[in-house]
Amino acid sequence: MSELMQTPCVDTQNMVNSKPQTRQTLLRQENYPFFGIASGLYALFYTFCMYRNAAGITFPFFIAGSLFFFCLCMKKLETAIKKDSVFYMAGMILLGLSTVCTADGRIIFFNHVGVLLLMISFLLHQFYQDGNWRFGRYLLSVLATMFGAIGEIAKPFTDYALYRSKGVKKNPKLLYVAIGLCIMIPLFLVVWFLLMTADRIFMDLTERFFDTIDAVNIFGVVCSIVLMFLLSYGVLAYLSHRYLEDEVTEKKKHESILAVTITLPLTLLYMVFCGVQVFCLFLGNVSLTNMTYAEYARQGFFQLLFICILNLAMVLIGGHYFKESRVLKIVLTAMSVCTYVMIFSSGYRMILYIQHYYLTFLRILVLWALGVIFLLLTGVLIHIYAPRFPLFRYGVAVVTVCYIVLSFSKPDHLIATCNLANTDDATVHGFFDADAYHDYGYLSGLSADAAPVVLPYLKGQGYDMTATAPREIYRRHEADQWGYFYMDHLREDVEKNGIRTFNFSRWYAGRILESLKK
Repeated sequence: MSELMQTPCVDTQNMVNSKPQTRQTLLRQENYPFFGIASGLYALFYTFCMYRNAAGITFPFFIAGSLFFFCLCMKKLETAIKKDSVFYMAGMILLGLSTVCTADGRIIFFNHVGVLLLMISFLLHQFYQDGNWRFGRYLLSVLATMFGAIGEIAKPFTDYALYRSKGVKKNPKLLYVAIGLCIMIPLFLVVWFLLMTADRIFMDLTERFFDTIDAVNIFGVVCSIVLMFLLSYGVLAYLSHRYLEDEVTEKKKHESILAVTITLPLTLLYMVFCGVQVFCLFLGNVSLTNMTYAEYARQGFFQLLFICILNLAMVLIGGHYFKESRVLKIVLTAMSVCTYVMIFSSGYRMILYIQHYYLTFLRILVLWALGVIFLLLTGVLIHIYAPRFPLFRYGVAVVTVCYIVLSFSKPDHLIATCNLANTDDATVHGFFDADAYHDYGYLSGLSADAAPVVLPYLKGQGYDMTATAPREIYRRHEADQWGYFYMDHLREDVEKNGIRTFNFSRWYAGRILESLKK
């Protein structure tokens, strides 16, 4: 018995702290009250701003609050804010402003994804020396941080245990409060039940009270607060542990002959294909085919878009993972030049397709993607001949800036402007080589961004701007009905505007709708 009593107790601190310690880990644990309270307040702020509110006025404030939260925590972790981190911050704030100025669900979704990626990139840039990281390393680091934060959701509890085990003076009053709550809650519920059964009026008041409470929303709010508290603390815990390495170990590069063997036949094939593009597409000579020039030109843009992306990846891999070789550089350069021709070919085909079938969001997105690929391929080509060129940072800057331009462009407004201007056979504009636009079903699904164009058009077509009949009677594909379907959805969006959910695009659409009722 004495031997058992002398057996040393298990060192719970070492068990919890089995992962490698860093200076930032120790600072986080020593300042647990600060990080715990800060994460809790951030979770409350997130829920207030974002719960069931993807595009409200609170979104840019949430982004600003997130930056303030992480910067404050980094200061406590003795991590200085780097000067070039301003780019990431500015990008997130601009995407937040874009979100509150649009009602297009696709743009809003992409904005949220963009903010998430920029936030993680910002944090990685702050905690690591990422200057020499390449695209693959950065992509894996972003994924590791996202999943690593989930894996650290228990850290608030283990850090609290460590904080209490380091001789922190316990407050007996808190213990008494906790014991009192454990006794009070079941006793309170029992007494409440007895009072309900004792008096019918009190029971009716209780039932009315619960009828006014939305249990689903309460549960959702609680879950939102708890999850964001765990995730925000988990992100800080994962980053402060510094699981990732700053230095990039140079892997042994493969023989260039392997890359030449793969890319040379493809490049020769691309050269033949590009010759066909110049002869048939750009010069308009389709005598070798059994189709008209219009039929030949308006096809294949999605296939070419995929091949352009594939070529971009091959040129990037060829320049990174294979030994430097003059022959390989020549082959990759030739492949890049062919890819430029394919980019122009795909873009030209898409423009001709739009000329005949008008605008949609997907067609605008394809043209945008081709422009981004062109700029990225240019950076990769420069990197092949100048290895010190900061390719990853260049790529991040290109994608971020180009997407910010797209997010502020309001594609639905552009679509409505071009397509509605050509709904009459007698007024089809010179750019379009097609019959009048009649895809009213697509127009009926446009967002409030299109309202400044759509609503005056409907008024001019004799629509009753006050009609509120059930939407079942509306037919989205008929010229005299689709507008009512659009206005019904628009009214629903406008009604969503509140103190938290205010959106400039919905607000402006509502004002136009009210002015046209007169």
